[in-house]
Amino acid sequence: MSVGTIWVLAEASNGAVASITLEMLAKARELADTVECVFGGDGDSVAAELGAHGATAVHATGDLAGALPGPSVAGAMAAAIAGGASPSAIFIGTTQTGRDVAGRLSVKLDAPVITNVTDVADDGGLVGVEPAFGGTQLVHTRFTSDKAGIFLLRPKSFEASETGGAAAAVSALTVPDLGAAGAAVVTNSFVEESVGPKLDEAGVVVSGGRGLGEQDKFEMIEQLASKLGAAPGASRAIVDAGWVPYSYQVGQTGKVVKPDVYIAAGISGATQHLVGMKGSKTIIAINKDSEAPIFGVADLGIVGDVHKVLPQLLEALAARG
Repeated sequence: MSVGTIWVLAEASNGAVASITLEMLAKARELADTVECVFGGDGDSVAAELGAHGATAVHATGDLAGALPGPSVAGAMAAAIAGGASPSAIFIGTTQTGRDVAGRLSVKLDAPVITNVTDVADDGGLVGVEPAFGGTQLVHTRFTSDKAGIFLLRPKSFEASETGGAAAAVSALTVPDLGAAGAAVVTNSFVEESVGPKLDEAGVVVSGGRGLGEQDKFEMIEQLASKLGAAPGASRAIVDAGWVPYSYQVGQTGKVVKPDVYIAAGISGATQHLVGMKGSKTIIAINKDSEAPIFGVADLGIVGDVHKVLPQLLEALAARG
């Protein structure tokens, strides 16, 4: 049984729609009669891509002129609902902007949010599925009121796919007077420099952990990633130790990845890390401890010292040219 209309909060960067948005659209199409997007910005810039992924309409605020997206988008959505719009549910990605919008919208609508959602099912009403206790248990949560349910969905929970639809129809979404909440503006943005594919979009990821021993040894991870056209990643332990930036972190409190191949070198496999990568198609683990939990999810395990295994891998790749 499908539901009426699902709103999906669309996000974009440099004119390209964020992957989390396209993933949510795929799930929304399975559940709803109609899927529409809400966008903080110029709707014409994203209408074609959103339409190709199943959205029939884009309710857009227009240029926000440097204003923080959270207050503007949440305020506009709440005003539209107060004015008669009636989405059955609202899908929002677990991103910096998404969390901000969800929190503000929850207050404005006096409605709860189901967070950390990895799946949504229709069981006579939408039910959010969230992993608990490090992913060892699944909790099923439903809303009991007749208000629009707000779901905060985790990246890489669904596979994005195109429908071949026409560009979504763009309509204006009015941003109301936000008072003090609308006073803040973005004056500058810092984009961390990176080489190679993005961690959460890469087809191959090579991650290192505390088993590397010291910060300088992470260079082997970066060299292997470069040879394979992969993205380098890291466990929380070495991020917390300051060896690499937070943007490298894979895990429950970092990025969730689902590459074709995931190589874990010197990572024991704490639950926090497994939550972020166990959806990978093929997992290769390298660890000298044969009892390390990482081997429990690995498709291929190499019991050995990373300081011996990784140099040999690099030599073999160099020999192949």
